[in-house]
Amino acid sequence: MKTLSPKQRLVAALDRQPLDHLPVTTHHLMRSYLDKHFPGQTADEFFAHFGLDPICWTVAHRPAPGSGAEFEPGHTPGFLEARRLTSATWRFEHEDVPGREYATVRHRIVTPRGTLSLELQSNEYTAWVSERLLKQKSDIDLIAEYAPQPLCDVDAINRCADAYGDTALIRGHINCFDLYGQPGCWQDACVLYGVEEMILATYDDPAWVHTFLGILRDRKVRYADSMRGARYDLIEHGGGDASSTVISPRVFDEFVAPYDRAVIAHARAAGQRVAYHTCGGMMPILERLAGLGANALETFTPPAMGGDLNLAEAKRRIGDQVCFIGGFDQNRFFTTSTPEETRAEVRRCFAEAGAGGGFILSPSDHFFEAKPELLHAFADEARRCTY
Repeated sequence: MKTLSPKQRLVAALDRQPLDHLPVTTHHLMRSYLDKHFPGQTADEFFAHFGLDPICWTVAHRPAPGSGAEFEPGHTPGFLEARRLTSATWRFEHEDVPGREYATVRHRIVTPRGTLSLELQSNEYTAWVSERLLKQKSDIDLIAEYAPQPLCDVDAINRCADAYGDTALIRGHINCFDLYGQPGCWQDACVLYGVEEMILATYDDPAWVHTFLGILRDRKVRYADSMRGARYDLIEHGGGDASSTVISPRVFDEFVAPYDRAVIAHARAAGQRVAYHTCGGMMPILERLAGLGANALETFTPPAMGGDLNLAEAKRRIGDQVCFIGGFDQNRFFTTSTPEETRAEVRRCFAEAGAGGGFILSPSDHFFEAKPELLHAFADEARRCTY
């Protein structure tokens, strides 16, 4: 078979079509890793250096016409973030909090009927929520009434697609909630309210949980509808708080699947391919995940990294329904193994999941450390896995 371009190779795998060799890439490329090992290098240069199939992550929002919303003045989008929308009834305030072990910023969202507050902390590697946005159940009413609706900036996405041509996969995600959110409906709710609190609420107040998830779903559906014409190659939905190592199949069936399936259906109707992200346990709910309607599933996390992956069994059960993305233990095979062991692990993954295509070899989520010689072994051996 003729040699494919990186975009052609990745798209062929997503569509479970014939391809030349095993696609090999990474999920998120962390700036802290580049700064430590390749200072001054761009993500594009990193992909080229190691011969990985490049991915360009890009997210761009715009306000709904006539909504009165506008971009927040002075806001510079962070990692995988779009410009935030503000309005006369949804106004942001931010202040640094001194004296903490980690850099801490307190954010407030001021509305006519109350103020929501969130605290975020960060270090050189990542950021996390140290105080949840929702303090009481009635806070969801403020979101429903006042939060501006983001839409996809199709023109901005298409400019990015034009710039890269066939050299990279253009990837984004369904809109996340302001300040710190994630694509999936259940996942976003867990970020805003707390995963333990959400699980308990499914027993104590399921009606409230359904109302909350419905508010988030409707915002995401409207965003998905607005993606029509955007030349993304793949968008992400879901999140690890919907994995079987966090919630039961019953909770997944009642509180995850109906809401995420609806968003995926609208994104697919808008012409988008969708990857459903589940960093954690997947094996007990594989068929449920495949039934959500996405084109691909990720991250197929190995047991050594907190998942429960059996790649060969997963391929046997659902390999004819979706593309697999991930499956690789980067904690070991990017840091402590020999190059020969890394190569052997690539071959094992290919033998278990590569048959017939529909498999993109990738670390199971992002990484913060990796020896360059092991990255070389990872990429080079994947290119030797030919069809």
